[in-house]
Amino acid sequence: MDTDDFPAEFKAEATELAGVLDDLRASDAVLDWFFVSPAGGFEAWVPGEATSVYRIGDDVLLVDDDGQSMISGADFADAFVAEIEHPAHGRARFTVAY
Repeated sequence: MDTDDFPAEFKAEATELAGVLDDLRASDAVLDWFFVSPAGGFEAWVPGEATSVYRIGDDVLLVDDDGQSMISGADFADAFVAEIEHPAHGRARFTVAY
């Protein structure tokens, strides 16, 4: 959201969620949380298909060789549920993209 080409219509939501992430990071260590960020191309207008094949990244937007960052809602949900069932990112943010 800190780049010049970040869409203005998403700035308020991104700013709000950045505040939520800051609050989680500042929380007491006994709070168990994770924060998953989807690819740049994720919304109802990018439905995609369920592939169950995607990449997990750290705290940085993932892009493919063409500079695209996409994930379907189904695969985003799959990554989210996988984190609940098999925790790997305790008290951290991670990203999901193809």
